[in-house]
Amino acid sequence: MTEHHVINPLSIGVDYPALAARFRPIFERIAEGALEREHTRTLPHEPIQWLKQAGFGAVRVPVEYGGGGASLPQLFELLIELAAADSNVPQALRGHFAFAEDRLNAPPGAGRDLWFKRFVDGDIVGCAWTEIGTVAMGDVVTQVSPNGEQWTLNGEKFYSTGSIFSDWIDVYARRSDTGGDVIAATRTHQPGVVQSDDWDGFGQRTTGSGTTRFTDAVVHAEDVIDFATRFKYQTAFYQLVLLATLAGIGRAALKDVARQVRDRQRIYSHGNAAHVSQDAQVQQVVGEVAALVYAAEASALKAALPAQRAYLARFGGDDAAERDANVAAEIESATAQVVVSELIQRATSQLFNALGASDVRQGKALDRHWRNARTVSSHNPVIYKARIVGDWVINGSEPPFVWQIGNGPKQA
Repeated sequence: MTEHHVINPLSIGVDYPALAARFRPIFERIAEGALEREHTRTLPHEPIQWLKQAGFGAVRVPVEYGGGGASLPQLFELLIELAAADSNVPQALRGHFAFAEDRLNAPPGAGRDLWFKRFVDGDIVGCAWTEIGTVAMGDVVTQVSPNGEQWTLNGEKFYSTGSIFSDWIDVYARRSDTGGDVIAATRTHQPGVVQSDDWDGFGQRTTGSGTTRFTDAVVHAEDVIDFATRFKYQTAFYQLVLLATLAGIGRAALKDVARQVRDRQRIYSHGNAAHVSQDAQVQQVVGEVAALVYAAEASALKAALPAQRAYLARFGGDDAAERDANVAAEIESATAQVVVSELIQRATSQLFNALGASDVRQGKALDRHWRNARTVSSHNPVIYKARIVGDWVINGSEPPFVWQIGNGPKQA
């Protein structure tokens, strides 16, 4: 082992079958309760606790620090398997894995080591970045202010996905003293943090994507992180989690339609066989769904490769190579988003062509696959991603690495 690796060991990947085998029994338990949670809109507190206890939140932490040592493609392959069990859970953990990735990209030192220990001990990090209402583009109302040896955090966020399950919250805020944008990592369980499960979307209903309010919440000085140091492939990373979630939704939908066809007894007089499972046209529909899901999963996993290269390039000492890797991570995740979003929406709608009217009953909740896919696909609008990819292909224009949302200028 070289001195470089001793000082700064990296997560370059491990044996995937052995890694996945640690978590598959938990994924199975999560899948067993997914339909009931959908019907009752029960948040997956217990499933996420199972994952925490098993060390799932530390799969990207280097082995030398007690983590799983997984590469990014391996992480996203695990998230596909988890999403097939319950697609709400990987999206709820999206903020955690992004914050963990940022700490993986941080310079070696005591601060990074402390976060690695927290992850290995089971700590989960939620996110709270988005402010809604009359916030101008680029403005940040949430503020973090120096207060003696600590800082205090004040503001309100929506889309705080996963924070309701977390030990920490990754908050995008503005310093009151300098006006600089920062990440303030604050402990969840304190009087100054109030969370509401008020997300009311028609899909992904149990991701905990509601409102978080901060009133003089305590933040330690070492947990106020300059946003300019944020890992460069972050937007690609966030998109890759959504692609893995979509691929997992496709897997779940394919499993459900295959089971429904196998078990179905009623047939149509104008069908092609004495049993639906032997009907050539129904088989064709299921085969087409399988192909759509296969293509989506392959695209998602291929898009993860340049993100791993960007992670390794962060410590490679070659600025040009790192820039190229970050551009590739952004372009390939965007390219995959354009097709994966369409493929899984098609698959989750087309599955009903293999079934009958009784299969649209609410008890089966087969519509949840399309609702969930449509909801996930609505993040980071795909039309803009297609344009960004086209501009890169035609003109070589570098993609944006940070996205913002807010009110535009008032119309005359």
